[in-house]
Amino acid sequence: MPVTPPFPLDQQICFTLYRLNMAVNRSYKPLLDELGLTYPQYLVLNALGEEDGRPIGVIAQRLALESSTITPLVKRMEEAGLVDRRRARDNERVVQVWLTESGRGLLQRCGCLNEMLGQRLGRVLPGLEEQNRQLQALLKELEAPAP
Repeated sequence: MPVTPPFPLDQQICFTLYRLNMAVNRSYKPLLDELGLTYPQYLVLNALGEEDGRPIGVIAQRLALESSTITPLVKRMEEAGLVDRRRARDNERVVQVWLTESGRGLLQRCGCLNEMLGQRLGRVLPGLEEQNRQLQALLKELEAPAP
């Protein structure tokens, strides 16, 4: 006898968010391909754009990923000339990541991804910004410790 799920998939927010994530990534892919970047590399560039010279562990924390995921990614970005990895002066165990001029230039070219998404949806960015704030509020609630 087949098992009936508690709700149809389209009524489950987890499935909607999963599909939304996939759709956004598909929308970004052509531009990222043109720039020679993967989506995780795009995220690292943006994290460094917020604060250059972040340690690997801080980048991983900012992107909600493991350091072991970020390290090989950053190594490939260094080989491509987008970032430099340097040991921290005050603690040799800490590896900091810095944007190169090439990485900064590429980050500037990436700045249009939100605009591109807005154009694709036929909406102005303020509408998307409000939806993003609502999703961030939901995320904050879900990440908070359970009462």
